Amino acid sequence: MRRLVPQAWPVLVGQLAVMMFSTVDTLMMGRVGPQDLAGLAVGSAAYVSIFVGLMGIVLAVGPIAGRQFGAGDLPGSGRSFVQAQWLALLLCVPGSLALYFPDPFIWLAQLDAAQADKVRAYTRPEAMALPAALLFASFRGFSTAVSRPKAVMALQLTGLAAKVPLNAVLVFGLGPVPALGVAGCGWATALAMTAQALAALALLRRDPFYAAFRIPRLWQTRPEAGELWRLLRLGGPMGGSILVEVTGFTFMAFFVARLGDMPVAGHQIAVNLVAMMFMIALALATAAGTLVAQHLGAGDKRAARIVGRHAMLLATLVAASVGAVVAWARAPIIGLYTDNAATAAAALPLLVWVWFFHLGDALQTVAAYVLRAYQVATLPMIIYVVALWGLGIGGGYLLAFGPQGAGAVGFWQAATAGLLTAAGLLCGLLWRVFEENRESAG
Repeated sequence: MRRLVPQAWPVLVGQLAVMMFSTVDTLMMGRVGPQDLAGLAVGSAAYVSIFVGLMGIVLAVGPIAGRQFGAGDLPGSGRSFVQAQWLALLLCVPGSLALYFPDPFIWLAQLDAAQADKVRAYTRPEAMALPAALLFASFRGFSTAVSRPKAVMALQLTGLAAKVPLNAVLVFGLGPVPALGVAGCGWATALAMTAQALAALALLRRDPFYAAFRIPRLWQTRPEAGELWRLLRLGGPMGGSILVEVTGFTFMAFFVARLGDMPVAGHQIAVNLVAMMFMIALALATAAGTLVAQHLGAGDKRAARIVGRHAMLLATLVAASVGAVVAWARAPIIGLYTDNAATAAAALPLLVWVWFFHLGDALQTVAAYVLRAYQVATLPMIIYVVALWGLGIGGGYLLAFGPQGAGAVGFWQAATAGLLTAAGLLCGLLWRVFEENRESAG
């Protein structure tokens, strides 16, 4: 526990800073109006679906560099990071095109012309932000893997400090700057992410800690097919798992959008709140995955197993406690997001499911990250497809639009069932992996 917490808290603070990007957007759009908030819900769902899936592939550098770091191969870790940067640049080409032309997402949500324009106004600036976001993801994965999470945290806080004033000026207008509404959120993110990526590049050159890794400048290198394939072989299933996990929730926004502005606005508030809670589990998962990978690289399988087991226990206790507090205080919490009575009424019943939803979310996340440290990623992806897409989205669609007519609540009921199922299956798989790796070093 003493090793997990120092690794986890900088990740938690940094990820909360990242999450605050979306929270700031949601809070400001709640003041602009339901139509802009609904446009943000669909637009941000499109961005997250694309970015997170590609980010998951890039983050394969974490388990690989972590093992190399644990084995004492610092230059090898540096080479893996450089190739992860090249992979990020290659992946941003299709990703940016999909964000600049978001018509498939608009069709899926069945939006009218005015709503579609709101979505495009948000996603097109985000297309400009994607290259910087993926490059920073490679830096994040590498730095966390070599036990440097505070550097990542500092840059993420710097990005948030830039995002808030930029958002306020571009959304509401100031002096000669016109009020851009939901488009202002997109442009503020693009500017803040670019500044964050440039700051990471400067840190790599100036921080003495990174000198031992012998990291060359990117333009002095070239993509290496063998290293890229190594990243893709692990990162493909990792990215697929994260994509299925995230789209299990972002697709909810597309389908809930068919119910009207108020249901999707309420759904956006609930999603943002649950995502903030998820950051705690993600921090624990990242810390556990880092330490397990380092122990495996050093050949100490017993220590790796102990860290993974204790991370699961801590995640269970924390998630149950946080979920209880939020479920009991849901009314005043929603009041922080909006003063619109109809939007608040749409969000309130969704938060009833938060307790069990968050518990399943936390358990499956920590289990998945520990499994990735063991470089087990394909079977978890299959579990996600069955549980989150099949039970979560498929079941939610039937509940929301079937004879029951449960609306947005139906999607949350099914998503909760899907998460708990995924958590149970991944925990069982992790136990089997532990049993297969019982021998200790020496």
